[in-house]
Amino acid sequence: MPATYTTEEISERLRRGMDTGVLSFPLTAFDSDGCVDLDGFRAHVRGQVAAGPGAVFPCCGTGEFFSLAEDEYASLIKAAVEEADGAVPVVAGAGYGWAQAARFAAAAERAGADALLLLPPYLAETPQRGLVEHVRRVAASTALPIIIYQRAQVRIDVATVPALAEIPNVIGVKDGHSDLDRLQRIKLAAPGDWLFFNGAATAEMQARAYCGIGVPAYSSAVHAFAPEIAGAFFRALHAGDDARVDRLLKEFYVPLVELRDQGSGYAVSLVKAGARLRGANVGSVRAPLTDPTPEHLRTLEGLLSTGLALAAA
Repeated sequence: MPATYTTEEISERLRRGMDTGVLSFPLTAFDSDGCVDLDGFRAHVRGQVAAGPGAVFPCCGTGEFFSLAEDEYASLIKAAVEEADGAVPVVAGAGYGWAQAARFAAAAERAGADALLLLPPYLAETPQRGLVEHVRRVAASTALPIIIYQRAQVRIDVATVPALAEIPNVIGVKDGHSDLDRLQRIKLAAPGDWLFFNGAATAEMQARAYCGIGVPAYSSAVHAFAPEIAGAFFRALHAGDDARVDRLLKEFYVPLVELRDQGSGYAVSLVKAGARLRGANVGSVRAPLTDPTPEHLRTLEGLLSTGLALAAA
């Protein structure tokens, strides 16, 4: 953790960022041989930071964390920290079992990341007692603040919140389930300074509903390839411009989700294809993901034109 920031200061920086912009989850650039392209990644991160997000989260789901070797991960986090250059917090993804997550956490800490997003453990079902122990062991291995990502097999019970709150460097929750009744109960049971944000796939689709329970912050996959559209939606949502929100949803986001649902892994590969269409040198996805079909790319290109026109209107 940078020596100039305490856990409380990092949490406050993240809170301020969430109030002013979407959360950016950069793509990991690969070259034609499937190797990490650090120059392409740096250029992509620079573009993301210049668009004014609340924070950047490299090497998470959109960044294909699950396909990265530890040395690749370390170099990517270091590059992201250097490109952000203190303008916004850098929250690194870390995951798998606690022993592996601790190694990734150590690499992120050495690279200068501000915090960690703790991704769901690989494959294993997660009873609550085991979840607490998993988080506790990762947290004990690092000085970095930790945001827990509840998604897939990880679901935090309300009764588990006090045990998680006892872990000093846990600072919040990213929610990928969109069970708002449950999330509201978790939020009410959590410490008042915990951070919460909407991490559903294409989070803009649920953004209004999350705002209704006091969770207005969200991650945006669209920001990774069309920050103009993501920014226009964020501003309209926070200004209460319902007509503009409705139009962006109807003409861009709903068709995008319908396209996303036509291919396995499109939550990542469609985003990366969108970035390539915009001229970003990010390459293809790594196996087991595959690039979208030519037909779907044509559809995506049309959606991008529509979305960019709406954002500029």
